[in-house]
Amino acid sequence: MTMDETELRRSTSSDVPWVTLVWDDPVNLMSYVAYVFRSYFGFDQKESERLMMQVHTKGKAVVATGARERMEMHVDALHGYGLQATVARADE
Repeated sequence: MTMDETELRRSTSSDVPWVTLVWDDPVNLMSYVAYVFRSYFGFDQKESERLMMQVHTKGKAVVATGARERMEMHVDALHGYGLQATVARADE
């Protein structure tokens, strides 16, 4: 593998979208989680409740996809609301 191939591979892998995950926790009420999704992301009530139910029943939900820096911003904001959130690569 040449240096150019290595750089290309590294560049391509960094272009993979990132996701913001919200995790289920024993503290926050389901209605509060849906409220945060509506307030912060601007989701309508139906989408907010669908994502909240996914968090509740599956333990987590992807609430945003995009560049890593933007996903880290979402995680910081969600932590401010008291939700457990992390950033992960979309392909993981």
